[in-house]
Amino acid sequence: MKTNNNNAKKLSIYYTAGYPDLESTLPIAKSLEQAGVDFLEIGIPYSDPVADGPVIQQSSLQSLKNGMSIKVLLEQLSAFKSEVHIPYYLMGYFNPILQFGVQKFCKKCQEVGVKGLIIPDLPIEVYKKEYQDIFKQYGISMVFLITPQTSPERIRQIDELSTSFIYLLSSNATTGKNLAIDENTSAYFKRIQAMQLKAPLVVGFGIHNKESFEKSVLYTDGAIIGTAFIKALNAGVSPEDFINTIREKGGN
Repeated sequence: MKTNNNNAKKLSIYYTAGYPDLESTLPIAKSLEQAGVDFLEIGIPYSDPVADGPVIQQSSLQSLKNGMSIKVLLEQLSAFKSEVHIPYYLMGYFNPILQFGVQKFCKKCQEVGVKGLIIPDLPIEVYKKEYQDIFKQYGISMVFLITPQTSPERIRQIDELSTSFIYLLSSNATTGKNLAIDENTSAYFKRIQAMQLKAPLVVGFGIHNKESFEKSVLYTDGAIIGTAFIKALNAGVSPEDFINTIREKGGN
C-alpha cells in the first residue's frame, strides 16, 4: 500500500451501512469501486457514535430506523465477496460487537471477506490482552488510530501491532469538521512521516474535497473521506460524480 507519488495515493470512502436505505450498502460499494475508490470503510450504525459529527450521527440513526443491525449487515456483506473486488473494512463501536460476541463476529467477518476492523473505543491494552489472538485466528486486521497527542512510544507500539494501515486522525475533533492544512497540521503529518513506520498511513477526519485530499496525501499513503460523501448522498449526488470531484475516474 506504500506509494511514492500523489497519483498513486489511496482514496477510501466511509459510508454508513444501510443508509440512505436499508439495501443501499452493496449498490454504493459497487458504485464506489467502479468510480476508482481503492478501499471502503463501512460504518456499523450505533445509537451513540461519540467520535462522529452530526452528519454521520444522523446517517447512523436513520440506518438503525431502516432496520440495520450487525446481523443484517453481515448478511448483506455475504454478497460482497463475489461483487466487490476492493478491500472493505468495518468501522464501529465496541459495545454492539461485544453483545454479538467478538469471536462470532470475527468468524463472520472472515466468512464475508472483511479485511479489518476500526473500533475507536477499544483500548489497545484491552485488545492485546483479550482479543488479539481472536483477530489473528480469523485473519482480521485491527486498525488503530493515532492523533496529534499520541506519544512516539505509543505510535511505535501501534505500528508493531498493525497488519494493514494506521488511521491517522487529522485532529482530535469529531468527524465532519473541514480540514485546513495549516502549519501545525503539516508539522504533525511530517513528524509522523519522519518516523518511517512500517504500516501505511491513511489520514481521516476533515478530508472533504480535491484540495484537502491532495494536501493530506503529501505526507501519507492515502486519505479517507466520510462526512463530505454522506453530504453528497443527501444532496442527490451519485457516488461516481462525487469521486470525480476528488480525482479522475479510475485513478489509482
